Amino acid sequence: MSHIKLGKYNQLEVVKEVDFGVYLNGDEDGEILLPKRYVPEGTKPGDILNVFIYLDMEERLVATTLQPYVQVGEFACLEVAWINQFGAFLNWGLMKDLFVPFREQKMKMQKGKRYVVYVHLDEESYRIVASAKIEHFLSTEKPDYQPGQEVEVLVWQRTELGYKVIVENKFSGMLYHNEIFQPLEVGMRLTAFIKQVRPDGKIDLVLQKAGARKVDDFSEVLWQYIKDNDGFTPLNDKTDAEVIYHTFGVSKKTFKKAVGDLYKKRRIVLKEDGIHLA
Repeated sequence: MSHIKLGKYNQLEVVKEVDFGVYLNGDEDGEILLPKRYVPEGTKPGDILNVFIYLDMEERLVATTLQPYVQVGEFACLEVAWINQFGAFLNWGLMKDLFVPFREQKMKMQKGKRYVVYVHLDEESYRIVASAKIEHFLSTEKPDYQPGQEVEVLVWQRTELGYKVIVENKFSGMLYHNEIFQPLEVGMRLTAFIKQVRPDGKIDLVLQKAGARKVDDFSEVLWQYIKDNDGFTPLNDKTDAEVIYHTFGVSKKTFKKAVGDLYKKRRIVLKEDGIHLA
């Protein structure tokens, strides 16, 4: 069994120097070349380097000190660099692009567009490949999250209900349209909070933490909104609650608390015609 983790970082010892780079000890996989352009200055035999291992154009193990955008076992949003008769090739930050066979595409990928994919090792060829069939790689275990717990998410699909997200590189979750108060795009990485884990294991999330944090977060949203609208909004504490909800997706109570928060911090001025930036 190979001890080299293909498509991941490995700590390997430098065993010899050559004109075109250095060779690293891959044990039963033999010596692995780290090309000269990636060798850190001052490297000598006996040094341990943290390198990413992948396959070169001739399917040989090769090392790099470049940092790819994604490793094997991870999800990422990547751009299509080119396409041929076998599939699409994604830019993942390395010399050799990442292959997505046509059978692993949900729709035919287009050059220049970005897609959320999962990177894995193909069982037949032992090559590093990507798949856009995200559902096949999400965990079916029931998540052990608590309400209010902070998690990292990757936005991967827009639906009628909201945005599907990948939670902590493992689970599927949902952010609902009526609880989103900022622009979202597929491929964005965000901090979110667990709203609930349903009995069927599905995760509902929000981008604002409940309670005081929610007011603090919305204060920033409101301040940015006023700033983006030439430093003024006619909305104030006399504005109808429905108008406030339609504009920001929050209750009038949350709106008034945020106004009070910004006013106390002297970031806004309240006038008859509305709210002005201080």
